[in-house]
Formats: sequence, structure tokens, C-alpha cells
Amino acid sequence: MLKMKINTNRWNRIRYTLYTPIYDGVAGLFSGSRKRSIDQLNLKKGMKVLIPGAGTGLDLSFLPKEVSIVATDLTPAMVNKLRKRASRLGLQVDAQVMDAQAMPLKDEQFDAVVLHLILAVIPDPVACIKEVERVLKPGGEVVIFDKFVPGNQKLSIWRKMLNPVTNLLFSDITRNLEEIIRHSSLQLISKETADFRGTFLLVKLRKPLQ
Repeated sequence: MLKMKINTNRWNRIRYTLYTPIYDGVAGLFSGSRKRSIDQLNLKKGMKVLIPGAGTGLDLSFLPKEVSIVATDLTPAMVNKLRKRASRLGLQVDAQVMDAQAMPLKDEQFDAVVLHLILAVIPDPVACIKEVERVLKPGGEVVIFDKFVPGNQKLSIWRKMLNPVTNLLFSDITRNLEEIIRHSSLQLISKETADFRGTFLLVKLRKPLQ
């Protein structure tokens, strides 16, 4: 018997279309960690920033107006709300519907990438991190805020049992950060615990200079 794959682009687009009206109320609970994450980038005037999986644009409030922003999401309903938020904030944002696993963007054009609550949701996080590496300039930085299994910890039985449900509803809870980034040349600069007693991590990566 063939096993049905739960996490697909089609299903993500459906469920996040349904979640769009309530998304800010849930994802907005992490505002403090979003700000801490983005503050690590020390963004300066003229820098170009990419936010794949930007959702309704909750990260925009923490970005300076002097940077150039490209924000993408797989779900059109999310992107529509993102554009409205950018307008309210007075930000110039190039908001696009886009799959972060295969981005039609030029190589090495961004100074920084913000990956908040996407690597545990997207069907193929390795494809995503490789795309991020490709579009990032040498010396550019990536910040990640998401839920991961600690690198030295085996998957518990409860995680294995619960994951099909959480994966169906909102997110994979069995992903390992180190396993994902090892498929790229991105260097781990810092990692610290965040929300829910360390279930969520704040991570900073850097692309090596050529």
C-alpha cells in the first residue's frame, strides 16, 4: 500500500489559506523572538533582505525602512495580507507568491535572509537551505527561528507518535537543525534557546567569503 505524503505544497497552501484570518493571533505570540532574531543581523541602509515563507509579514515591523525587502510566501492569501501590512508600515516591499524550495531569484543578490517558522513547515528544508545559500552573497548572513530536536537528542516516542498529527495541522516536530544545514556551506555562528523551554531555537548562519 502506498503511503500518502502529508506535507506537500498543495496541502500547505490549503491549510495556510484557512489559517490566514487567525494567523497573526497565533504567530504573533513570538514577536519577542522575531525581534531578537532580526536584531542579530545589524542591518544597514541599502542592504537587501529576503524573507522566504514570510506569511502575513509579521517580521516587517522589526526591519529598518532603509533596507530593500523581498518577502515571499507560497500562499496568495498570506501575501495579500503581507502587502497590506507593508503599506501600513510605510515599507517598500517586493511581495511575491513563491516556493522557497525553488526560488526564481538570481544568485548572490541578498545581504541577509530571514527564515522564521519555515524550515519545520516546508516539505523539503534541505532544498530551502540550499536555495538560501545560492541567493545569499558571500559573507551574507541568515537568521533562523524555528522548532528543532536538539542535535544530541534521539527522537522520543511521543514526538514520533505526535508528528503525523502536527505535520498535518501545522508543522513537523522531528527536524534536526544540524542535519539540515550540513547540506550547505553555511557556517553556524550562534545558536541559543528561545520559546517553550528551548523547543524553539534562534540561530545565525553565515555564508563563507569566496
